[in-house]
Amino acid sequence: MDMAKYKVMFLTEAREHLQKMSAQLVAIEADPTNRNGIDALLREAHSIKGMAASMGYQQHAELSHHLEDRLDLFRQKGKISPTAIDYLLAGTDLLELLLEDIAAGREERSIEDFCQAKVEPQTLQTPRVASPPALETKLQIRLKLHEKVASPAARLLVILRQLSSFGKILQSEPSQEQILRAGPVRHLELLINTNLSAHEIKACLENYSEVARVEVEEPQAQQAKSVATGGATVRVGTDLLDRFISLTGELITNRYMLQSAAGDRDWDALQEGLGRLARLVKDLHHQVLQVRMMPIDSVTGRLPRLVRDLARKSGKEIHFELEGGGIELDRAILEELSDPLVHMIRNAIDHGIESEGTITLRAWRQRDQVMLQVADNGRGMNPAQLRRRALEKGLISPAQAESMRDYEALQLVCLPGFSTASQVTDTSGRGVGMDVVKAAVEKLGGVLHIDAALGRGTRFTLKLPLSVAIIKVLLVEVDKKQVALPITRVLQTIEVERRQIQISGKQRVFSHNEELLPLVSLRKILGLPIPQAAAFVSVVLTEVLGRKVGLVVDGFAGQKEVFVQKMPSPLEGLRGLGGGTILGDGSIVFILDIQGLIERRR
Repeated sequence: MDMAKYKVMFLTEAREHLQKMSAQLVAIEADPTNRNGIDALLREAHSIKGMAASMGYQQHAELSHHLEDRLDLFRQKGKISPTAIDYLLAGTDLLELLLEDIAAGREERSIEDFCQAKVEPQTLQTPRVASPPALETKLQIRLKLHEKVASPAARLLVILRQLSSFGKILQSEPSQEQILRAGPVRHLELLINTNLSAHEIKACLENYSEVARVEVEEPQAQQAKSVATGGATVRVGTDLLDRFISLTGELITNRYMLQSAAGDRDWDALQEGLGRLARLVKDLHHQVLQVRMMPIDSVTGRLPRLVRDLARKSGKEIHFELEGGGIELDRAILEELSDPLVHMIRNAIDHGIESEGTITLRAWRQRDQVMLQVADNGRGMNPAQLRRRALEKGLISPAQAESMRDYEALQLVCLPGFSTASQVTDTSGRGVGMDVVKAAVEKLGGVLHIDAALGRGTRFTLKLPLSVAIIKVLLVEVDKKQVALPITRVLQTIEVERRQIQISGKQRVFSHNEELLPLVSLRKILGLPIPQAAAFVSVVLTEVLGRKVGLVVDGFAGQKEVFVQKMPSPLEGLRGLGGGTILGDGSIVFILDIQGLIERRR
């Protein structure tokens, strides 16, 4: 029997079992006599062993069996010691490395040294696991310079030198010598071994104004996508599959009804059929979204282990709490959240908590959004110190520092190159971190809020849409054209009387619910002519950097549910543009990123 077609399923399920084992081991460390926890660990190890054996992955099956035996000894003893926890976690790490070997089609590495270590519960010694070298991530980088860049070869050499500081460059096309000989080359493609993430490297390269486009990914990412539809296996319940079949049957029936009504010119029947079609499509959309939805704990399951390891490395005592792990999000969103969550956790450990404290990761639903919050009860952030640090680095001007409010100062941590660390460590200090988080969140159509108080901790709150493929938008008019705003970014639409608008300094403001809010003109942001003053002004109430803002538009054109399409180059990198969509009449409508537009205006 050809088992290759089951490889992707095995890798997916084995990683899920390993993630559960790792999280369970961290939990048992706090309660070593937890018999139910030890039993759960045994079940996970047994499942991995059976799966690996059926697939013929000998080393993986033997190591799983070895861990199962050790766990059985600990169950007989009634507890697992801290040293044993270290040993078992090292075993799960080795299992993960074996999975990497299997995924890459390599021969599985040896497990002999690990299995021959003393593993009796009373005299356990943790062996050294043959781990990959520090520069273990291989990344493919492709970038292109703007056409009008002067001395492109010199610019590419500067970028190449910067990249060489991130790790070992395995290959470069063109090479440094070829760049020197070829003259006006404007593209660069290379393979690098690095301990930085793709998000970190991309964020750094995007800081170069000369770079028009940059892509950073694992070289096998495209290959993985071709192995299984959508890049991953998805489990679908039989009841959902039955619903799809039922919907397909109803759609076929409805098609014949519409064809018959059109042939008979029965307009009433045609209208009724179109209404039924709308309901069926809406139902189909809902069911398809259910297939794409995954619980948040599918990406947060590794975080307890991360916190444990980082806490021990930094010599701090940290308690980690997870709430709302069952909340579901679109898989495409979850895949983009892994790195941002790691960045926020590392920041909390490295900067927030001094010696001991608690980090809490909460998830909850709020209307059509999912809220994800990373909070610590550490020292908090000092806005005055942030302003001073940004000034020292030349990231803001003295005038900006003087006029900047505290909530705006907290956002300084999201500037590329900003860091409060006095020296570079394994976890921070490079000035690459929160800018990556902010960019990732906004790319998903979400918003990042930062709250902090001295001595009372810091909270990073992510407001995320449930899905990135099909969303609800508010269509607004500007200069006789329509543009769309994601409905998740719209707090309210109102008509403001012209006489209610006041001037405060250089800013137009208006009073709403006893709160004085700034007004920003969409026409002015887009560089369009300002029309003659009317008696009433159409305003979209939104939120930017944690503060309510009124966005002035020409008028409202209703709400629609649309399919979001990415913009082609060179529009894809234009700040403030979140994508595009095609309406029923064939017209193309741009979807605007409100926060990106307003920040660009500043």
